[in-house]
Amino acid sequence: MLDFDTALAHLLAAARRITDVETVPLLSANGRVLAADVIAPIDVPGFDNSAMDGYALHIADFAAPPTDFIISQRIAAGEVGTSLAAGEAARIFTGAPIPAGANAVAMQEVCSVVEGRVMVNPPHPLPSPAGGEGDEQRLRRDFICAGANIRRAGEDIAAQAVVLAKGTRLGAAEIGLAASIGMPTLSVVRPLKVALLSTGDELVEPGSALSAGQIYNSNRYAIHTLLQSLGCIVTDFGIVADDKEATIALLEKAAAEHDVVMTSGGVSVGEEDHVRVAVEYLGILNLWKIAMKPGKPFAHGRIGEADFIGLPGNPVSSFVTFLMLVRPFLLARQGVAALEPVRLPLIAAFDWKKAGDRREFLRVRLNSAGQVELFPRQGSGLLMSMVWSDGLVDLAAGDTVAVGDVVSYLPLSALL
Repeated sequence: MLDFDTALAHLLAAARRITDVETVPLLSANGRVLAADVIAPIDVPGFDNSAMDGYALHIADFAAPPTDFIISQRIAAGEVGTSLAAGEAARIFTGAPIPAGANAVAMQEVCSVVEGRVMVNPPHPLPSPAGGEGDEQRLRRDFICAGANIRRAGEDIAAQAVVLAKGTRLGAAEIGLAASIGMPTLSVVRPLKVALLSTGDELVEPGSALSAGQIYNSNRYAIHTLLQSLGCIVTDFGIVADDKEATIALLEKAAAEHDVVMTSGGVSVGEEDHVRVAVEYLGILNLWKIAMKPGKPFAHGRIGEADFIGLPGNPVSSFVTFLMLVRPFLLARQGVAALEPVRLPLIAAFDWKKAGDRREFLRVRLNSAGQVELFPRQGSGLLMSMVWSDGLVDLAAGDTVAVGDVVSYLPLSALL
């Protein structure tokens, strides 16, 4: 059997990056992959501003600050105040520009106002220092310091800085960041076009009655959803007819119009199914037995310029194999830079004594103690286990687990 890491390396080496680029508005950019670095044209913030509601102060001497200040003006967000003189204060609100002359902001919670003057009061009483200055003077000196509660221009982002790198997969935070520097559109890689086919005479679509020996086609819907979550444009060809010539014609058409052709089931070693024969007739097919569980049967090849991916037929095998092998392959084709899944070292709340010869991805979830507990049955046909779980434990071939051991946990939230 081919070990998991070698199989993944082969796939990533075969991943040809898409070079076609599109420009899309921000609200259409979710899940897309940046085709070029995003460089900030401005500082963020663009001006010194108040970090909170309070009073902007002009303090000439921070070693011995005055006890109170004359309130000379009021500055709301979006307004520009006038210059402050020593001993003056401006009522100011969060995000409002700091007026010239102001060198600190006192938050309103520690201020009191009497007859147009503001005093900054100590937030807490302090014990008197032995033989030293008084509490109020010392606290006022320490509490009112130069630059207090002022957000400086460029503090978050400096103009001309690369804020988003080429190959970044865009989400809410990245799109919000692009908006914060005034970018109305982004240059992204065009989405992958994937043709999805299901195989197996036993498959029936949901909504139809089941006859003896038939099952509902769950893989079609799970894989279709996984592909969409990666930003792929999916053409669903449904269940492939059990006919050699029809299968060849359909695969040839799908390959001519798509970047990837994907099937589930029917390509394991030794089977004489029409999909396998058709792919070998039209192009190149590599049938792999991968040393992973769930998983094992996997196919990769080419039909013309399109990649071919054949997933296992069992629903959990298909799901996990997609997450661990197909997902990084498809992201690599789109130019995504970060492909290594998130891993967390967590404590196992279970025993696993079945040392196998394949790398195992156990379905688990976090418990209230922050440890991982095991779904009681790990069969490759139990799709309920994927709903129950919130992660996978990556277990090397031959390893066992005892309660209290540290295991490598892969959160599904980072893989979906």
